[in-house]
Amino acid sequence: MKKINVTTSATLFEDISQLSTEDASLMQKAVEARHKAYAPYSKFNVGAAILLDNGHVVLGNNQENAAYPSGMCAERVAIWRAGSEFPDMKVKKIAITASSENSTVNKPVGPCGACRQTLSEYEINQKEPIEILFMGEVGQIVKTESLLSLLPFSFDSSYL
Repeated sequence: MKKINVTTSATLFEDISQLSTEDASLMQKAVEARHKAYAPYSKFNVGAAILLDNGHVVLGNNQENAAYPSGMCAERVAIWRAGSEFPDMKVKKIAITASSENSTVNKPVGPCGACRQTLSEYEINQKEPIEILFMGEVGQIVKTESLLSLLPFSFDSSYL
């Protein structure tokens, strides 16, 4: 038996004012998408904004359903929209933000496991990293240089 260590790194920003102009603009678009989320059951609104290599920004937000498993996360709404509308474009980065009607979300909210898996396939297929930025509704922002840094030992098509 051999023990291995898996490490990752991220950059932590205290608030949106510390981001580059491009990143701050993308996060602001995610905030706008968050305000349009359909989350009447959880009251937890998530917005995502994806920057493509052609400069176009694709938005998504969570969409709930009374039959809970039938809802969809903002990240997957956005990435599948990007894939269907711009199939030949690469994804440069994605910004994610979340808020709650029940309390202030003041810490970064990263993508769920299913979204990490879905986004990882896009990163693997395009053979270029996708930067990920995520935050709550206020406060700190986490930025990683690659989605795969959030998903060590990822599952991909090579296993099929």
